[in-house]
Amino acid sequence: MLAELQSWQQAHGFALEIIDVDADPLLEQRFNELVPVLMAGEQEICHWHLDNARLAAFLA
Repeated sequence: MLAELQSWQQAHGFALEIIDVDADPLLEQRFNELVPVLMAGEQEICHWHLDNARLAAFLA
């Protein structure tokens, strides 16, 4: 997902913060098998793979 996000990041100029979910018991419990997950604050955009349509809708 990270590699796919690079072109989106260049086109839209957003920053990415990578968080190791396994290093935080609360995050691990919350996201468990959804990793990788793309979030904007508390809003989940997509998980497992990059959903281009959902990301485009979010950025619109």
